[in-house]
Amino acid sequence: MNFFQSIGASTLAKMSAVGRAAIMLFGALFALPRLKNVPLTIKQVYVVGVQSLLIIVVSGLFIGMVMALQGYTILVDYGAEGSLGPMVALSLLRELGPVVTALLFAGRAGSALTAEIGLMKATEQLSSLEMMAVDPLRRVVAPRFWAGIVSMPMLALIFSAVGILGGHLVGVDWLGVDAGSYWSIMQSTVDWQQDVINGVIKSLVFALVVTWIAIFKGYDSIPTSEGISKATTQTVVFSSLAVLGLDFVLTALMFGIE
Repeated sequence: MNFFQSIGASTLAKMSAVGRAAIMLFGALFALPRLKNVPLTIKQVYVVGVQSLLIIVVSGLFIGMVMALQGYTILVDYGAEGSLGPMVALSLLRELGPVVTALLFAGRAGSALTAEIGLMKATEQLSSLEMMAVDPLRRVVAPRFWAGIVSMPMLALIFSAVGILGGHLVGVDWLGVDAGSYWSIMQSTVDWQQDVINGVIKSLVFALVVTWIAIFKGYDSIPTSEGISKATTQTVVFSSLAVLGLDFVLTALMFGIE
């Protein structure tokens, strides 16, 4: 009997958490029109977006270089080394750019958001806002939520652009692939709507999910050092799993075989 009671209690707790997360999401979405939150949102764009640029640029550069090196060793066996440019570009724009950016964002910015909001809860800053008739959802949650949604697509595009340049450094400058072929075949192969726009849509979905999880885990964390640490870990784990799962679904919908 205790076994079934524990299952029921766990199920109810998870359903309650989903409900609280949904309420928080709607609260953050409907907080957008308030103009006085715009400066707070801009500040958070700097915190979660601009301050994440270094890891995004460095990771994109090396991933592009590795892709060019690995791709060249495969394509040269078939005399198709001229296709190195589109291989690197399509892989980054469609897949690696949005996914790796989301994973890096979850590890760097997502965990920071969870820890920050969790600490605000532990030090009763959120309760103090409520006592002053200030809605924490509008003052704290919404600016960070929209900052994440604005920042991640731009970071993903930067990641892909730097990765393509990294592929050029290895493929053209090191391995001797013709520069004209690298760029011209890439430009004729990459489709703006099919590849670039769909990649941005992926990034928007990942941004919503990762930021939502990060903020909710911080807001719903146990107000202790152990509780904040656990919530931060859960943010990275759950966000990574959500990104990888959604990536398959979105890829099947956007690029699947008809």
